[in-house]
Amino acid sequence: MTEPVIGIIGGSGLYNIEGIKNVEAVSIDTPFGMPSDCFMVGTLEGRKVAFLPRHGRGHTIMPSELNFRANIYGMKKLGVEHIIAVSAVGSMKEEIMPLDIVIPDQFFDRTRGRISTFFGEGIVGHVSFADPVCKVLADTLYNAAQSVGVRAHKGGTYLCMEGPLFSTRAESNVYRQWGVSVIGMTNLQEAKLSREAEICYSTLAMATDYDCWHVGEEAVTLEMVISNLNKNAETAKRILKIAIPKIERKRNCECATAVQNAIVTQKNLIPDTTKKKLDVIFGKYIR
Repeated sequence: MTEPVIGIIGGSGLYNIEGIKNVEAVSIDTPFGMPSDCFMVGTLEGRKVAFLPRHGRGHTIMPSELNFRANIYGMKKLGVEHIIAVSAVGSMKEEIMPLDIVIPDQFFDRTRGRISTFFGEGIVGHVSFADPVCKVLADTLYNAAQSVGVRAHKGGTYLCMEGPLFSTRAESNVYRQWGVSVIGMTNLQEAKLSREAEICYSTLAMATDYDCWHVGEEAVTLEMVISNLNKNAETAKRILKIAIPKIERKRNCECATAVQNAIVTQKNLIPDTTKKKLDVIFGKYIR
């Protein structure tokens, strides 16, 4: 049986991971275009991993420009069964301080017009997304964060905004009233597409600031964010080294069969071109 691969998506500040052995840069051209960058495939802590810098090396891709479908398609093609998404976020709660870690279990969408599904072009499906994060993977990340001695918060809602500008004070205060925990610009589409691809997904959210709601703090500046990004990147690497060897090789979660009863289009009515395009994603259900 082929060794399952663990995918790591590196967010702002995390563009590489030291310690990956036998590294090979793999370029994947997908039916949806090119992913953010080459996948760095190798071995970390005895497990096969595929690392992708979300914004490209050198940070050249804005959140709104990300080709989310290509990124997740590439992970699936490489045999990835778990994705750990490392992301910079702003804190929306007093108790979540800059440099804290949050493992959210919910998302709220404030993006506009982003493509976040593999369905379409003659195939329709509706996948359950009530619990958008893999609980098993999230628990593993939380335990690893605690073991390295950082302040970690289990659960909470990640509000995904469009960006690239940070929030206005009015927006930030409204989001606070909604009870969200952190705010970022990327993870919702990744989570949706991962669920459709039957890949376990969890976010390692790294707080860089208090957004702009906190009257006792300065408004968010790039300088502030960059300083904390660099500190958070080192913390993330420590957490990943603990978490990766503890990820189960055999999955028993619902993520692994998320699409089993989700496709409503009759198989014989799905266009051959669509079947070919989505074979990597839905092949076992539509061939």
